[in-house]
Amino acid sequence: MTVLRTVARPMLASMFVVGGINSLRHATALAPAAQPVSDAIAPLAPQLPVTPANVVRAHGAINLVAGAALATGRLPRLSALVLAGNLAPSTVQGHRFWAESDPAARSNQQIHFFKNLSMLGGLLMSSLDPDPHKKILVRRAKDKVVEAKDSVAAQISR
Repeated sequence: MTVLRTVARPMLASMFVVGGINSLRHATALAPAAQPVSDAIAPLAPQLPVTPANVVRAHGAINLVAGAALATGRLPRLSALVLAGNLAPSTVQGHRFWAESDPAARSNQQIHFFKNLSMLGGLLMSSLDPDPHKKILVRRAKDKVVEAKDSVAAQISR
């Protein structure tokens, strides 16, 4: 891992780790904000205990685990994609600046919405970032195809 990745990945992951811990510690207090999400998920999974507090806990656990994985460089592309997938709906649900009538609240929600949008961009870039010691998946697949083609060609030419 380069010095840039060694520093940048934990920096990007820090908000998710801290937010995940906060969600797990204060799930009950944060639950009212997750009520619409809980109401939408409950009919899709009637066998699961879908409550607003459990939605907050699941969201927090995903952020904590994937954030820690990104910070430590373990499956960095996958963890960045998981975080991006977890961030997008929570941003739309949690920072609905367009629904605010109070100008101060609207401005605050708008700032948080665009901050999260910026973080989403960073996560998407991280999901495409090739590890310097490992080629990106598409390139590895292409190399395997070329290797197989060369092997078949060598077998045929004998």
